[in-house]
Amino acid sequence: MSKTQTVKGTREFYPEEMALRNYLYEKVRAASQAFGYQEWDGPFIETIDLYAAKSGEELVKKQSFVFEDRGGDLVTLRPELTPSLARMIAAKQNELTYPVRWWSFGPFWRYEQPQKGRAREFFQWNIDMLGVNSPEADAELIAVAAAFLRSVKLDPQRAVIYVNNRRLMDSQFDALGIPVEKRLEVSNLVDRRSKMDSAKWDAYALESGLMQKQLDGLKALLGDFDLWKKSDELTRLFAALEALGVKEYVKFDPNIMRGLLYYTGTVFEAFDTSGSLKRAILGGGRYDNLLADVGGQPLSGVGFAMGDVVIGIILQEAGLLPEFKPSPASVMVTVFDESLWMKSYALASELRRAGLNTVVYPEPAKLPKQFKFADKMKMRVALVIGPDEAEKEQVVVKDLSNGSQQTVQKERLLDVIQKILASL
Repeated sequence: MSKTQTVKGTREFYPEEMALRNYLYEKVRAASQAFGYQEWDGPFIETIDLYAAKSGEELVKKQSFVFEDRGGDLVTLRPELTPSLARMIAAKQNELTYPVRWWSFGPFWRYEQPQKGRAREFFQWNIDMLGVNSPEADAELIAVAAAFLRSVKLDPQRAVIYVNNRRLMDSQFDALGIPVEKRLEVSNLVDRRSKMDSAKWDAYALESGLMQKQLDGLKALLGDFDLWKKSDELTRLFAALEALGVKEYVKFDPNIMRGLLYYTGTVFEAFDTSGSLKRAILGGGRYDNLLADVGGQPLSGVGFAMGDVVIGIILQEAGLLPEFKPSPASVMVTVFDESLWMKSYALASELRRAGLNTVVYPEPAKLPKQFKFADKMKMRVALVIGPDEAEKEQVVVKDLSNGSQQTVQKERLLDVIQKILASL
């Protein structure tokens, strides 16, 4: 009989993979809360109509897992969070205290071609500040991203947050005479530049309708890394980043062109500069009129999103993940024989009440077998209550890191265990 396969693009979280997911969640949570952001979430299933207005045809028709529910309505597993955010903010727009600082880490689904760094089922960190429109607010979100990168030991030599500004680029496109209706095409052109041979890219640009003079001007523009000095917004942004202590993570790059139809000011993306993946770790920017399509009043915001797949691969390849510990328990109580089984249960219960995660071996067995299990699960301490110890209210304490053991009175047991664990 053939084995049942997983659904294409989904992921199985064995304990090691679950440890990575939890590690990312802890680091995301710490970075978010360090800046005072509140955790929230939306439904995992939404009506497809929610995305039709805001997210574009490709996401709705090609990338969403759409199905008809039993009431005949078209619903989808959520492909992104921003439309849910907009609806929830609009529903209580006059009750909330601004600025709203919200973050979330949850599952999403997109019907894409699975490949390295991309799955159909993924977890994503979303973080936004709503109700403030300033470069300093933008800098705070970039600082949150940098704080996360620092916390997972990706230093500025390894990870860089590239920044640009939509208004700055629009003013430069104006100067080059690039009409508004061609700017989406030009942005897509810029986005493809790093993926194409330079001569082919030039030819493609001219075929797209740019004149040679405009192409020359565009190439000069994309190579001007001091261009940010012409933007009051970016000048203020970099001053704030310096004050926030994260400027070493951030560089201006006129080639960052994300979200032409969505972002209105600052845009940014973080990349691993030395790994095998060329995908962005995270990306975001400044947006206006978040609530326009869900019936709310205009509200400006800034935020970013980070999927767990790319950052997980980067941290694994860089050897930056903490050592996987198979068991959350550091202590195992052995079961000497059937007559002393309940003594072992009672001791484990006392230790748990004292705050120690404790495993009891599930049945009587030879002690070497029990010690071997504890060692494989990377526990630190094994305890033995034999007939002599039970009679004298004693416990044998075995330090599994060096094999030493000692017999102690029960009232001293907690102190002895804690000293062993503290010596790690």
